[in-house]
This record gives sequence, C-alpha cells and structure tokens, in this order.
Amino acid sequence: MTHRTRVLVGLVAATLGSFALAAPLLNVPLEWKPTSDLRLGTTQMTAAAVQFEPFKDVRQMPEQIGENREDDKPKLVTTQDDVGAFVSKHMRELFTHAGIKTVDTGGDVIVKGEVQQFFVRETRTYKGEVAVHLTVVGKDGATLWSGVAPGEASRFGRSYLLENYYEVLSDAVVNATSSTLQSAEFQKALSQR
Repeated sequence: MTHRTRVLVGLVAATLGSFALAAPLLNVPLEWKPTSDLRLGTTQMTAAAVQFEPFKDVRQMPEQIGENREDDKPKLVTTQDDVGAFVSKHMRELFTHAGIKTVDTGGDVIVKGEVQQFFVRETRTYKGEVAVHLTVVGKDGATLWSGVAPGEASRFGRSYLLENYYEVLSDAVVNATSSTLQSAEFQKALSQR
C-alpha cells in the first residue's frame, strides 16, 4: 500500500469510528425547535387576559428527557435546565400566537401547570410524549378547570441525534397546546374570569 492509500484508509476508519461512538447527550441545554404548527380548528378565543405561572416539573427523574434503546445498553439524554419553566414559557408563546392575550401579572385567569411527562424514547423512530396537568384559576382563587394536556410526536432520523430530540419534544408541546386550546371546557374556563 502506498502512503496515500494508508492515510486515506486511516481517515475513513476514524470517520466511521466517530459515527459509531457518538458523544453522550448529557446535561444538554433545552432548545425550542418545533416542526409542526399549532392546530386550532374552530377555537373561540377568549378576550380575557391569561396569566401563566411557571410550571412545576413533577417527574420522578427531572434530568432525564430521552433515551436511545437501539443497543442493549440504553444511551440517556439529560438536561440540567428547568423543564417546567421551559414548557410554560413555550405554551404561553403558543397561546399568544393563537391570539390570546397573555400577561405576567394581574390576569383575569391564571394557568398553573405540573409537567408529568416530557420524554423521547428512540428505537427505530423518535417517539416523544408530553403530559401537563393544567389548572385554570379565577381571580378569587376558585378552580375553573383542571385536566391533563397530552401531546405526542414522532419522526425518523439519524440515530442519537440531539436535533431530533429537540424537534420531537417541541412538537409534543405544540400538540399538547393544540389539544388544550381545542377543548370547549378549557375555552369556557378561560372566559369565566
């Protein structure tokens, strides 16, 4: 073998080896990367000012947001970021995008939330699930509505790629928000003030 051929073979082997040994996705920052749009259908938007409180993350293992199960030993995806704050921030943005007035303080109604699920399981595809227990409270503190906002998303993609985890988690939040905004009971609670 010539020297050039040996160098070329070495470069190809090193490149293939780097694909096989993907860096662990540990303590990654959360990023908002939705690929799907909010679905509103025939939603009647409220004129009430809606105040969002930062959601609480009540999951048992708050650092875990995903795992790759293609091999015998699962590869984790973890974050140190506040998942509850991340979800409430982006749900609020989606409410604003839907035409609902959101405020920091002094709202006609207050939306509180607990993130119960925020996770992507990767096998042959990426499958994400989000579940947020939402409570709408009036100015007097009375509960006007309480229920779970579920959202799912899935996609194909290259194995153990952070971008795919971000997209699936973001899309699951979009879908959870869509289903909530389409609920007649939820719409009624927002209008009760």
